[in-house]
Amino acid sequence: MANYIQIGKIVNTHGIKGDLKVIPLTNDKARYEVLHDVFIEGENEKFIIEKVWYKKDSVMVKLKGYDNINDVIKFKDRFLLIEEKDAIDLPADTFFIFQIIGLKVYTVDNKAIGEVVDVLQPGANDVYVISNNGKELLIPAIKEVVKKVDLEENKLIIDPIEGMI
Repeated sequence: MANYIQIGKIVNTHGIKGDLKVIPLTNDKARYEVLHDVFIEGENEKFIIEKVWYKKDSVMVKLKGYDNINDVIKFKDRFLLIEEKDAIDLPADTFFIFQIIGLKVYTVDNKAIGEVVDVLQPGANDVYVISNNGKELLIPAIKEVVKKVDLEENKLIIDPIEGMI
């Protein structure tokens, strides 16, 4: 069975001809232009993309064979998905957010800290939200702190700055 990645959330329809208004869950909206097909959360079929266009911060997606608002209104509030194998290639030492969430966090001296429960994107760098015995720790995703991301071992190794934990 394939693993899927959320690439956008369908927040509404647009017009009466079946266009979908999508909030992208990617830093590169142009990514939608090279997609041939997608899946929709809760549906078993693969949907062919007929057209993509942009309006402000949204991506408008037209699915082949869905030419009426009544055909697509049921997709509102669902996620657009792609198969993990169709994900774009990232540069070395770069990861998708879904890969980071759930990692167990340890210090460089192997002390268990908690688990990544969210990734914030406030600006200059991401911030990992670590659940630690009911508390949340915020760890900047910078090379000075994050020493290793090991997806195979499900581990994130950090060297926290004094007072961070």
